[in-house]
Amino acid sequence: MRLPLFAIAATLALQASAQQAPKVTEAPLRAHLSFLADDLFEGRGTGQRGGDLAVRYLETQAAIIGLKPLAGGGYRLPVKIEGTKLLERSFVRFDAAGGKSTTPKNGSEIVFGTAGGKTDVAIDAPLVFVGYGVIAPEEKWDDYKGLDMKGKILVMMVNDPQPTAEEPNRFAGKAYTYYGRWLYKYEEAVRQGAAGVLLIHTTPSASYPWSVPANGFSHERFHLAGGGNPVEGWLQEDTARALFAAGGHDLDALRASAERRDFKPVDLKTTVHAEVHSAIRQIEQFNVAGIVPGSDAKLKEQAVVYSAHWDHLGIDEGTRRDDKTDHTWNGAIDNASGAAALLAMAAEAVKHPAKRTQVFLWPAAEEQGLLGSAAYVQNPAWPLARTSADLNLDSMNFVGLTSDIGVAGAERSSLYEAAGTVARQMGLKLAPAIPDLSGAYFRADHFNFARAGVPAFNVGSAVFSGDGHFSFVKDPVKSAARLVAFKQDYHQVTDEYHADWDLSGMVQQAQFTLNLGYAVANAPAMQTWKAGDAFGKVKR
Repeated sequence: MRLPLFAIAATLALQASAQQAPKVTEAPLRAHLSFLADDLFEGRGTGQRGGDLAVRYLETQAAIIGLKPLAGGGYRLPVKIEGTKLLERSFVRFDAAGGKSTTPKNGSEIVFGTAGGKTDVAIDAPLVFVGYGVIAPEEKWDDYKGLDMKGKILVMMVNDPQPTAEEPNRFAGKAYTYYGRWLYKYEEAVRQGAAGVLLIHTTPSASYPWSVPANGFSHERFHLAGGGNPVEGWLQEDTARALFAAGGHDLDALRASAERRDFKPVDLKTTVHAEVHSAIRQIEQFNVAGIVPGSDAKLKEQAVVYSAHWDHLGIDEGTRRDDKTDHTWNGAIDNASGAAALLAMAAEAVKHPAKRTQVFLWPAAEEQGLLGSAAYVQNPAWPLARTSADLNLDSMNFVGLTSDIGVAGAERSSLYEAAGTVARQMGLKLAPAIPDLSGAYFRADHFNFARAGVPAFNVGSAVFSGDGHFSFVKDPVKSAARLVAFKQDYHQVTDEYHADWDLSGMVQQAQFTLNLGYAVANAPAMQTWKAGDAFGKVKR
């Protein structure tokens, strides 16, 4: 039987609509954002009531939207986490060989805690400077030189060995590599069997002020259940300088020596006496995930993941009700914005399935070291071997429309070409590549997907283009200044929702991400890493 022309046209239109990303609208995004960032959610803290409320809200909205539940019939994926809260009687004392003893003030001169799982830790150990604390075979770099670090407290610099005139591209040149991240430093100290590790903080090397680790260690800290460092923390630069001098060493001179491959660990002639007392609890947090099944009989077995963490730093528990000081870290931009955007995107995606399956994922405990996404890749809702890409949203643009879009990290894979096509279709440019001086690629949930071999990056709007002209469409200089000013609110109680925010840029960013997701979901083949990229060597 021949179909009438209008029926054929209707069928073709339906097929076409199924291949194109639907339109993201502002109203639901704003509603979700303002609600998730409200004091009611108490900063969505890991292991706190506000975090439980956030999970309940997300899974309820996933059901209302029409996302399909996971195999077990729900939207939750458990994450086993150990929580550690430092008790006030804890201290770290440094006894130099010359007889001088120093007990730095916790919070302002040193921050520390344990990740070893014991409520009471007492250590007397030598203090050893290990440079950057890096072992990188591909760079022919080894700061440990095979020396035994068992039972020692390691003090080291953050960031990477710096490029030189002879080697301008070592450790990615001016960019940050994973070896520069505090997380790697802690992981390597565990592998070395150290008793602990202390990182020397400077704002340029860490890319954030002292207040960031200070706030992080003042709260309950979390890690996935398993062995960590008995003692770990940070030293203020001035504190470290005085400690080195007490043992007869010059910090700057040792820093300079640590820039060479022939550097060897240095005994600082100082004993560390640490007493770390902690309240420890085992908790279960949850990633939230929902699915839009694919429309193609074969390709639906593969998937694209959209992710945005739901957690922030929570609320100071035990605060008196008559205390008028703000004790709630609302995390409006970081990351109620991304969590809300994913809800708005998912609400439209369920109406127009793509060829491949789409997984919407809200990881837990990102602020605690990307714990939720780490747990996800260990036990994914969709097999990683059949996951084409992860597109992550974190701390979105609340200022206004831009003429370009940031895709830093996409250049590692075929996602860059896909992003370029999507940008052109939207009348946008890809923001020029700039060196990753802060290690941003390693500081968001997409990184755990990359480590597991899945092409991934964090989708973000660019503040300015390479020629120095701001990319905001309206009042570019003033708009950029507002976005830059957010650095003062990052991980502070002042990261709060404001009803006068222009969310057109946030909607634009969400739309670009959804468009790119559909391009990936409808592509003939799965995404691949560029030849030679380190993550391309990972088998998934």
